[in-house]
Amino acid sequence: MRAPSLTSLHKHLPSVDAVLKTEEAEALTAQWGRDLVLFGVRQALEERREKLVKEKGSQASSPEMIMVDVKEIVERISKASLGPVINATGVILHTNLGRAPLGDDILDALAPIVRGYSNLEFNTEEARRGQRMAHIAQILTYLTGAQGALVVNNNAAGLILALRTLALGRDVIISRGELIEIGGAFRIPDIMAASGARMVEVGTTNRTRSSDYEQAITPETAMLFKAHKSNYTIAGFTEEVSIAELSSLAHAHQLPLLYDIGSGLLRKPKIPGVAHEPDVRAALSNGADLVTFSGDKLLGGPQAGILVGRKDLIEKLAKEPLMRALRVGKLTITALSQACRHYLDETALLEKNPLFGLLERPVEKRRELAEILLEACKKHKVPAEVVESTVQCGGGTLPDLKLPGFAVALKTPETNVKKREQFARMVFHRLLQNDVPILGVLREGRLLFDTGALFERDIETVAKAIAAAGVLTS
Repeated sequence: MRAPSLTSLHKHLPSVDAVLKTEEAEALTAQWGRDLVLFGVRQALEERREKLVKEKGSQASSPEMIMVDVKEIVERISKASLGPVINATGVILHTNLGRAPLGDDILDALAPIVRGYSNLEFNTEEARRGQRMAHIAQILTYLTGAQGALVVNNNAAGLILALRTLALGRDVIISRGELIEIGGAFRIPDIMAASGARMVEVGTTNRTRSSDYEQAITPETAMLFKAHKSNYTIAGFTEEVSIAELSSLAHAHQLPLLYDIGSGLLRKPKIPGVAHEPDVRAALSNGADLVTFSGDKLLGGPQAGILVGRKDLIEKLAKEPLMRALRVGKLTITALSQACRHYLDETALLEKNPLFGLLERPVEKRRELAEILLEACKKHKVPAEVVESTVQCGGGTLPDLKLPGFAVALKTPETNVKKREQFARMVFHRLLQNDVPILGVLREGRLLFDTGALFERDIETVAKAIAAAGVLTS
């Protein structure tokens, strides 16, 4: 069957003028102006045209039908699509939900910077141009013990900057057991290729020895590279080279050791699950020359890529032209520096940093929140019950961490398994259409609201939204 011609498609679609003359278009134009509505009409017609070609259809669309699409397009443009979501999944660092939640003191620090001008690159003491990294470098070097520090827009950017600057066109040696894939299908081999460095794999998936690295070193070797397996574990018959041993080997051959620690734990606070997690300060003290990590994972700050290490290496990276393309702005620097200040005091770290507050939350508190949510549901005549659950850190960190938790599960008198699942999915999707979407968990045909990452201030909102979503009353 031949595809429909453009001429035949036009017969099934109204003209731009015909759509603009509808009452709906005129009302929308009065609200948003002709240019935006005209843009929406043209895009809606193009989308319908593509659909006709794809489906080889011949169904005509009226101007009024086109206006339905136009309204959606105008609404998407005119209203902010990025907004708050209530996290009832039990995953604390949820990558799809923006990873680390930021504390109120960070919002307070951001407010004056957002409202007006700032001394981002102005030295007020010397009345001359300054350096933006001066606002964040000193606290990072203090907290980590590094000689220098840089901040870029994410950890992958930090890796590319380091590899391109220090190993362009040369060999970088890495264990096969550390060829990790970061979220969004970004893989270490792809980052190596993008940087212009040549990746040299050594060892096997489960066992790599110091001798494997040493045998691979040649005059073309630029550095040794170690990547922390932050989002998975390899157990059983395994062996890997420690940072201390690897740094001794690298320095014996006058090579730098780059350690991608990823998860970004600056130091070990007294919270569950981090005892065996590598931290930045220890990595540097054990001999790593350059460490890269994220700001929005276990550091508990905004999205950022942080590089700390030897002064000469940091200075070289800072002068690389690519650094200007990867540097962060005043909002990231402000939020990150405030998050770092939490680490100056253990009490502040647990009280002001929401990430650590959620990780440290006792299981009794998770149960208490579940009971509070259950009572709120009952008040709104929503049938539910408290069930046990498992809280995870998420965000590509602490893959072995499983904290005991509690969730509220919706109940339905429906006995048919398929209909129970349909009910759970219906409520799940309706809650995502809320003014403030609520993300629960579909598990074994039921809809659960986990308290592992749920804030007490959101409980009443959740209960009301569930009731409004059409849940059967008890």
